[in-house]
Amino acid sequence: MEMRRRYAWNIFQSIEYAGQQDQIKLYNFLGYLVDNFTPSSTERNLISHIFRENEVCRDTEWERYFDYRNIEVPEIYSGPRLSFPLDADQAADLVEAFRNKQQLHSHYVLQLLVETWKLLRVLPNITRISTCHSKEITICGDLHGQLEDLILIFYKNGMPSLEKPYVFNGDFVDRGKDSIEILLILFAFLLVYPGEVHLNRGNHEDHIINLRYGFTKEVLGKYKMHGKRILKLLQKIFSWLPLATVIDQKVLIVHGGISDTTDLALVARVDRHRYVSALRPPKKRFSHFVRSSVDSEVDEDMMGSKYSILNRRRASLTYFRPFPFRESFQCRSLQDFSATVARTMEEEMEVRRRQAALTYPGYSLSCRHLNTSIPSESESNSVDTFENINNEWKQILDLLWSDPMMPNGCMPNEVRGGGCYWGPNVTEEFLNKHNLQLIIRSHECKQDGYEFCHNRKVLTIFSASNYYEVGSNRGAFIRLGPDLVPYFIQYQANSMTREMSVRQSVRRTEHSALKVLREQLFSHKSDLLSAFQEYDKENTGLISLNDWGSAVGKVLHLDLPWRMLRSQLITTATDDMLDYNNWFRNLPIKEPSCEHIEQTLLETLYRHRSTLETIFRIVDTDNSGVISFEDFCQTWKLLSVYLKMEISEEAINDLVVSTDTNKDGSIDIDEFMESFRLVDRNMLERGKSSFIRRSEDQDGPPEEQPQHTTGREGGLPVPPQ
Repeated sequence: MEMRRRYAWNIFQSIEYAGQQDQIKLYNFLGYLVDNFTPSSTERNLISHIFRENEVCRDTEWERYFDYRNIEVPEIYSGPRLSFPLDADQAADLVEAFRNKQQLHSHYVLQLLVETWKLLRVLPNITRISTCHSKEITICGDLHGQLEDLILIFYKNGMPSLEKPYVFNGDFVDRGKDSIEILLILFAFLLVYPGEVHLNRGNHEDHIINLRYGFTKEVLGKYKMHGKRILKLLQKIFSWLPLATVIDQKVLIVHGGISDTTDLALVARVDRHRYVSALRPPKKRFSHFVRSSVDSEVDEDMMGSKYSILNRRRASLTYFRPFPFRESFQCRSLQDFSATVARTMEEEMEVRRRQAALTYPGYSLSCRHLNTSIPSESESNSVDTFENINNEWKQILDLLWSDPMMPNGCMPNEVRGGGCYWGPNVTEEFLNKHNLQLIIRSHECKQDGYEFCHNRKVLTIFSASNYYEVGSNRGAFIRLGPDLVPYFIQYQANSMTREMSVRQSVRRTEHSALKVLREQLFSHKSDLLSAFQEYDKENTGLISLNDWGSAVGKVLHLDLPWRMLRSQLITTATDDMLDYNNWFRNLPIKEPSCEHIEQTLLETLYRHRSTLETIFRIVDTDNSGVISFEDFCQTWKLLSVYLKMEISEEAINDLVVSTDTNKDGSIDIDEFMESFRLVDRNMLERGKSSFIRRSEDQDGPPEEQPQHTTGREGGLPVPPQ
């Protein structure tokens, strides 16, 4: 049973990390497009707004844009009301209101966020706190939008107060359905108790990650009128969140981890707010850049008309045009970009030199004429050097994205696509250098909610229970007293877990993991068939089970024990030989009815569903949830270039015809994505909401499962509360 639990866990984790890697690759790809397309390019205008991270605006301008006073609260509004400065009762009332599924009015949301933004701007990069005042500090890990877990933590441990300080270690948002409520609760307590509530930034406090993992969609769904302003303000807030917390000069709390180059002295000096997204370094600012104004953003929010949408299409980016011949450059489209996407910067510069020479004989084009400008010697005094910016960026990236590994050394974290893996020797050197004794980090789901590694000098804490599936893991939080020895409190928030035995819990998790894996197999059908046929030299339709495992591993690029998984994924093999065509037919996956759509296009949609939806959200610049036929086609062109594959216009047109049922020339993003969702036939037969029947379990009555276990590192019990 333990083996089954482990491989189910590996399936979930491998697919989760592969998704993060895809998102980073997509962001880097889109960033390359924005850096290298000419400003007149249609495609550039569609995606450039997500890279407007470093607009040079005074805080007073932004405060005017985020002004909540012009948003009226109607008399019929029955939700919570806030008055500032907040007090503890209002913060507690907010928790109760959200527990009862009430929604905070956008007027109060913006007011609360503006006050939070003002406070965060005066906080240091590294918060230093002590146990001498409260005697005990509570540390929570990832919450990921799971409000049930936060409420349960407050129930078991008490709400933040002068006597009950908390550190929340990032990843408050995404995946769960109540991310905005969690943020508002944490920010409310931060304002009431700024010396007792401490928030670290996580890798999901990043608007680019939010596009893929649900937070952007959640905010726009709950706050349709003012969601865009709320998200823009949250970008600012996320960039101002502190990067780490140190307790008693001995315990470092950071979301991801460290690397062999992590330097807390440098981290303390970084202008953290410049790194709005940690996925790539910010653009360097030049004194001759045109100031960006928020006026157009205010107008667009207030008008909401077709005129403003069209205007946004034409003027979605304020950019500097220092050279008059810029517009004479050939405007590259996605079609010809696909042939040059792999060019090095030197090749790109050479092409532009030739283009400039043809138009302006004798003119020399240097690095600084490109969008990816490098400052000239005369500018070096007014801007950071390329090396300094990259060094700062790497510090932040490693803090937010890194994971510990068992072997010594430090290496790029290619599984996630960001940060690094660091070994116990790196931990030892880091702790000695900074005179620390323990690193507490989060970032990874653990079955028990916590886990030690590196000779018990690195501790992972994860507070989102039932993260992959109901019963898949416990959540936990830590109490840390003056002795700096962690106490652990574990829990599972979902009441369904109380009805399941350990065996039932493992079975449910295993079933969900295999369902996700079968969808992956089905969506790679064409590539898998080609791989199987390479082993089937004589075209018999049969391959050995070993060859099946080798082919599946090569195609899916998931680090999974395929030999062990064969018994769960293959049920029809004879004499260790598999009829692979029949195996595909027997996969319990039901496709949507799509008779007129190319199979390769369908597979692309199934396989890159999250990537496609992310691009849709980016292209949907007015956040309406609806995109035009033209933007729909541009989205597919972007995807085809990103995947380096051909998708014909005819195939895209057929796709539009099949989904635009009301013939209004626009596509509803949510309806489109739902219409192409793969369904587990087993789930259909049981009914989607059916629970695992106890009658199917042969182990007798459910085992008694403790829902609240406490313990001290070292085995001593926690005193009763």
